[in-house]
Amino acid sequence: MNRDPSAELATTCRRLFLRNYEVNINIGVHAFEKTREQRVLFNVDLYIPLALSTPRADELAEVVDYDFIRSVIRERVDRGHIHLQETLCDEVLQRMLAHPKVQAARVSTAKPDVYDDCEAVGCEVFAVKPSQA
Repeated sequence: MNRDPSAELATTCRRLFLRNYEVNINIGVHAFEKTREQRVLFNVDLYIPLALSTPRADELAEVVDYDFIRSVIRERVDRGHIHLQETLCDEVLQRMLAHPKVQAARVSTAKPDVYDDCEAVGCEVFAVKPSQA
């Protein structure tokens, strides 16, 4: 039986998300893709245990700041050309999971301008941080 791996996390975690964050990036393996930037849409879900993300004093320091997600993506984009969306997603996912409060993350990218006959082509990865037992 296939089940959503994030369903269990829904009862113990807060889910932060960034939707359709549009960035122009040098990405692709084809010659024409190496000469110009393309639009890429990022979608990120972070699962943070409620115990680590429930503010007591209504202060930003008590939670994961959305700017963290955007800055990780921006830092990767600024490093230059990347061939594959798969590599891009994997790199961003690993950086998300490196945050001490993040228990799991889902990262997807979509290139909306590749084909005229579809909305977008993309990639998605999901991972749960190994337990700290």
